[in-house]
Amino acid sequence: MSQVTTNVQQSGWIRYVYLGLAAVGAVWPWLANLAFIQQHGAGFDLGLFVQLANANPAATSLSRDLAVGASAVTVWMVVEARRLGLRGLGWVLLSCVTVAFAFGCPLFLYLRERRLAELARGAEAD
Repeated sequence: MSQVTTNVQQSGWIRYVYLGLAAVGAVWPWLANLAFIQQHGAGFDLGLFVQLANANPAATSLSRDLAVGASAVTVWMVVEARRLGLRGLGWVLLSCVTVAFAFGCPLFLYLRERRLAELARGAEAD
């Protein structure tokens, strides 16, 4: 068995971990978003949301941490998607801002692992 096949088989389970994290990342933040909407009116007041996300030093620290980390990972996702010829990056980026970064990032990792497996199967066939 080739090294490529072994690596793909060993990492196959991780795709499902990423998919599970994407599901949790879609639901968990939106439970908080729905509570915010219930508490502050039917619309989603983005200005108020950002204000409350920076209401104290702990919240500000988490907001800044997410902003810098998500920015770095987003740049990497774009570069990595181009490097691998990964389809669906636009949907991933859109989901990061419309659903949650906690959904979009694991979704990207799932798609990346799937693409790496496709590339490995192609290399094995050659």
